Amino acid sequence: MRTVAIAIFPGVQVLDVAGPADVFAEANGFIDGGDRYETLLIAADTAPLRASNGMQMVADRSFGEAVEPFSMVLVAGGPGLPTAAPDPLLSAWLAAAATRAELHGSICTGAFAFGHAGLLDGHRVTTHWQNAQRLAEMFPRARVEHDRIHLRDGALVTSAGVTAGIDLALALVAEHHGARAALAVAKRLVVVAQRQGGQSQFSPFLTAPADPDSPIARVQAHVMQHIGATFTVEALAQVAGMSGRNLARLFVQETGVTPHEFVERARVDAARNLLEGSDRALKAVAYDCGFGSADRMRIVFARRLGVTPTQYRASFRVQGEGGAG
Repeated sequence: MRTVAIAIFPGVQVLDVAGPADVFAEANGFIDGGDRYETLLIAADTAPLRASNGMQMVADRSFGEAVEPFSMVLVAGGPGLPTAAPDPLLSAWLAAAATRAELHGSICTGAFAFGHAGLLDGHRVTTHWQNAQRLAEMFPRARVEHDRIHLRDGALVTSAGVTAGIDLALALVAEHHGARAALAVAKRLVVVAQRQGGQSQFSPFLTAPADPDSPIARVQAHVMQHIGATFTVEALAQVAGMSGRNLARLFVQETGVTPHEFVERARVDAARNLLEGSDRALKAVAYDCGFGSADRMRIVFARRLGVTPTQYRASFRVQGEGGAG
């Protein structure tokens, strides 16, 4: 029996718990009885607690009772974890339980709980795309990879946001019982067995400037308003009213990326909007967004998102009124 302990807490995200738990439960129908999964919920106590969506959950064991070695120790995420103060009881249990487990890890923002327990240091990890930068800042000894759906580094596993916990659990089933079992579970749950691309395809590349009236904000607005144009640092510097050298330095200082990097990100986001909301041909989208050709756009999409423009449109196309959902 493979025992899976999932730590929960008030404000936990239900899907972070139910997704992996359902994967392991369904897997039991496709594997030998002697190697089945048993999932247990562990919390500070066994009193009912409220998840982030208002549902009640009840743990099977308290932290004080769950002292035996588990095959896997996981902690679910929750919307409040990135900004919440460390929970000393949760941190202590995770630190102790992880050392006794064959495998340990986090779902979504559960990575913050692992970070507070000192379990991320020196490891490659991931989390929800909205919180990856904050995780990197709070735990600088961790090597945060922003674009991974799930990641394994030794005995530590981490996943991206929410439903990515299903992807992680499917990967673990495949590791334990083979790809055929994982595929059978995926079909049963009506999900893909292995998602294409990384989580960048779900996240916007562009963020609003800290000072909307700054010269850098004027440059960003100019790029997005003329996205199909060709840009040079010198031309952008004229928009900002400064030299090319000063623009390049200030741009990195205020945004963390070079002007060239920003332009490419802006082109990708503009193309994504057109692919999601229109039927325009790929070559027209590429031209309108400044890539020059569909081949060039395909190369940039594959490098940045891990999928082609055609694959992106198939996944995110918004149907018109009366169309399929």
